[in-house]
Amino acid sequence: MNIAIINYNAGNTKSVWYALQRLGYTATITNDASEIINSDRVILPGVGHAAYAMEELKKYDLDKLIPMLSQPVLGICLGLQLMCKHTAEGNVEGLGIFDSTVKKFESSNTKIPQIGWNSVDLKTSLLFEKSSLNNYAYFVHSYYATICDDTIGLSNYIKPFSSLLQKNNFFACQFHPEKSSAFGETILKNFINT
Repeated sequence: MNIAIINYNAGNTKSVWYALQRLGYTATITNDASEIINSDRVILPGVGHAAYAMEELKKYDLDKLIPMLSQPVLGICLGLQLMCKHTAEGNVEGLGIFDSTVKKFESSNTKIPQIGWNSVDLKTSLLFEKSSLNNYAYFVHSYYATICDDTIGLSNYIKPFSSLLQKNNFFACQFHPEKSSAFGETILKNFINT
């Protein structure tokens, strides 16, 4: 099993790499197109500003490559947001994989960003089997993906938002599975074994 973690200078690549290692999997951190294309699974992690991250993806032509991949691809946190149509963070177009837009949380009395544990209401899908209505995951984000036909998991912080998305071979989670204890480990294992 060849697993590629995309390196574009805007990701939490090492924490994802360590999480996979703990689960017994070997992964390569790379931005090389041929390595990514020839991998069995691809992970697009992400931490940071969306506009900067898109520029970094474009620098390596990954903005063209990622939507064309045919193997299972998993976006994490900012990775999910970049896989949407558009993000308000920097007002940039995303990869257009998911039919969702990314907006900023707005509230005068609730702390932004959301930092900490929150529940995820899972729907049935090929990857994320509905096991409970109260699966808890670890979130760190100020922006959220709107609910759309690709939404397979819902969370609520200020308002309901897409915490899991799936379309064909593309999957994404707003939370950090590598920091989400047993639930996160299950997500990573399901993705690798799907």
